Amino acid sequence: MSCRNAHECEQRRPLPLKAYWTSFADCRMFSTVKPFEGQQFSALRKQCQQNRTLFEDPVFPAVDQSLFYHGNRIGRVTWKRPKDLCEDPHLFVNGISAHDLHQGQLGNCWFVAACSSLASREALWQKVIPDWKDQEWDKQKPESYAGIFHFRFWRFGEWVDVVIDDRLPTANGQLVYCHSNDSNEFWSALVEKAYAKLCGCYDALDGGNTADALVDFTGGVSEPMDLLEGKFNQEEEARNQLFERVLKVHTRGGLISCSIRATTQADMEARLDCGLVKGHAYAVTDVRKVRLGTGLLAFFKSEKLSMIRMRNPWGQREWNGAWSDSSEEWKRVSKSERERMGVTVEDDGEFWMDFEDFCKYFTDLILCRLINTSYLSIHKTWEEEVMRGSWSRHDDPLKNRSGGCINHKATFLQNPQYVFDVTKPEDEVLICLQQQDKRAQSKDGKGENIAIGFDIQKVELNRIYRMHSIQKTVGSSIYINSRSVFLRKDLKEGRYVVVPTTFDPRLQGDFLLRIFTDVPSSCKELTLDEPTHTCWTGCCGYPKLVTQVHVHRADGLKAQDSDGSSDPYVIISCEGEKVRSPAHKNTQSPDFDVKAVFYRKKPKEPIRIQIYNQNLIKDSFMGQATLPGDLSDLQQLHTLHLRDKGNRQNNDLSGLVSVSLTTSEVLTNI
Repeated sequence: MSCRNAHECEQRRPLPLKAYWTSFADCRMFSTVKPFEGQQFSALRKQCQQNRTLFEDPVFPAVDQSLFYHGNRIGRVTWKRPKDLCEDPHLFVNGISAHDLHQGQLGNCWFVAACSSLASREALWQKVIPDWKDQEWDKQKPESYAGIFHFRFWRFGEWVDVVIDDRLPTANGQLVYCHSNDSNEFWSALVEKAYAKLCGCYDALDGGNTADALVDFTGGVSEPMDLLEGKFNQEEEARNQLFERVLKVHTRGGLISCSIRATTQADMEARLDCGLVKGHAYAVTDVRKVRLGTGLLAFFKSEKLSMIRMRNPWGQREWNGAWSDSSEEWKRVSKSERERMGVTVEDDGEFWMDFEDFCKYFTDLILCRLINTSYLSIHKTWEEEVMRGSWSRHDDPLKNRSGGCINHKATFLQNPQYVFDVTKPEDEVLICLQQQDKRAQSKDGKGENIAIGFDIQKVELNRIYRMHSIQKTVGSSIYINSRSVFLRKDLKEGRYVVVPTTFDPRLQGDFLLRIFTDVPSSCKELTLDEPTHTCWTGCCGYPKLVTQVHVHRADGLKAQDSDGSSDPYVIISCEGEKVRSPAHKNTQSPDFDVKAVFYRKKPKEPIRIQIYNQNLIKDSFMGQATLPGDLSDLQQLHTLHLRDKGNRQNNDLSGLVSVSLTTSEVLTNI
C-alpha cells in the first residue's frame, strides 16, 4: 500500500504499488545493532549530560537540507524542541496507541499507517523504541535530559540504531509533520524524524511503500496482495481462505495495511460516497470473528461474522456503510461483545467493516509476517537462509552478473543464481528480495530504486554448477522498483534455483535474498560455470561432454504391492554417479519429471535409467533402460521398453519410460 506516485514503474508489467519472538529470538535479533553513521547513543548522551548541553545532531542538522531535496516548498520553518512547544513534554501520554498519529504536510500516509499498525503491538514498538522508559522526560531529574533520542529500524539484513536530537520542524508554532492528538506527546514526531534521517530527509518520505516501512519496523517479510486479481469480491471460498490467512497473520503478531488503488492523479485522495479514500494507506488494527446475537442467543448461536478494523491516518473520514460506528448493524452484537471489540462512536478515523465489504472496496492488501526462527516458540518455526549479493556488469558473459529479467533470454542466466532444496513432498516457501534503498542518495541525483524481481527454476537434482540454459520456471515474482519483492509458493520436493534480477540488463546494485522453508534448504550461491581443473586432471581426465537427462514419466509398470499398485522411483546413473528421484505413491504410471546433469569423461559409457518400487524392508526392481547419450543421437524424446538386468537384460519387462537427452561438447551450454 503506498501513496501512488512516480516511485512506481510499469514494466513486465511491474505492478503498482504473532508468532511473538521469545526472549531467545529477541537476543538473536539484537545481538548486532549497527549505529547509524557511527553515532553511539549512550556516549553522545553522556557527553551532553557532562557538558550540561542539549544535543545538536551534526549529521542531521536543523536546516532546510534535512527537510527538502530541492528547496523549501512550505514556507518559513522554525525548529523547536518539545519544551518550546509545551510545558510538560512526554514521549508517551497514557501509553501508545494508533490514535496518537496524525499525518502532517507530507504524503507519507504509508509511513503513518505502518506506525499505526506498530502502535498496536507492544512487543514490536518496544524494539523500534528501545529503552523507552529511560528515554522519557524525568521531572525528578531534569538535569539528566540531554535532548537526544534513538530508535531502531531493520535495514538490509541488520538492525540500525538511529540517533537524533529533539529539534522538530514547526510552522506558526505547530508541528509541520506527524503529530499526536495530545500536544505534549512526541513519540510519533520523533520516530518520523529518525526515519527521515535514515532515508536522507523528510522529503524522502513523501510517497512510499507501506510494505517497506512494515519490514523496517519488524525485520519480517511483507506480502503485497492484489485483491482485484484474486477475485476475492466474487468468490466466497477464496474470500474465506483469505480471511483465515489475514487472521493468522494478525493473531501471530504480524502487521497489516490496505488501500484502494487510484488509477489517475485526479483519483488520488478522492473520497468515495462510502467515506473511504482512494490512493491512501490504512492501517489494519484488528481482525476477528464476531459472534452475532445477544444474551443466551449469542452464546448458543453459531453464526459468526468475519470482521476487520482499520484506521485512516488522517484521524477522520471513516467508512459510513454497514458496521460503521453508529450503524444499525451493531444492535445484532451484544453490549459485552462490543465493549470487548472496543467499538466507539467517534470520528477518530478507526472503524469496522464486514470482510465481504472490505474485499468489495479495497484493492490492495499487505501482510507483513513476523518470521519466527526460534525453536522455543509454540508457533510455526521457519528455517531462514540469508544471501547477500550484487548485480554487476562485465563484458565477459561468463563474468557478467547483470542480465536483466527473463524477457532478455540471451542474458537472463548471467544474473546471480542461488540453489536450494525442498526435501518434503511439498513445502511452503517464502522468498524475499531486497535492494539497498537509494532514496537517501536523491540529493546526488541517484534516488530512484530500480525495478527488481526474481524467477524460480526447477533444475536437475544434482545441479552444482551455474545454469546456462533456461529450464522450468515454477514461480515468478512481480517486478517493481520497491525496496523489496516477495513471493509465497508451494513447491514440490526437488532442487530449485532462484535467479534475482533487475528488470533491465546492465543495471548495478546490491541485494539481500532471504529464503524461508519448513526444513533446512541448504541454500548456496552457484559460482562455478563448469568443473574446475585440478592437479589431478592430467591423470584422472577432464569432462569432454555434458549431458542433461530428463525422465518424463513411466507407463504400464507392473503392480508389485499387495494392494495392486506400486510406489515407483527412478535412479539415473552415469560413470558411477547416481541421482534418485522421490517416490511416487500408489501409481503404475508415475509422472517423474526429474532431471540429472552429468559432466562425462567417458563419452562411450552409457546412461542407465532404473526404476524401483519403494518397500518398507527392501525395494524391488521394476525395470531399466540404457541410452548412449552421444552427440550423434539427435532424437529428442526416447520412449523405451523396460528390460531386466544382469544376464536377463534382453528380457522385456512390463512398462515404458520416456526420456529426453541433451548433450553438448561445450560444458557451459547446459
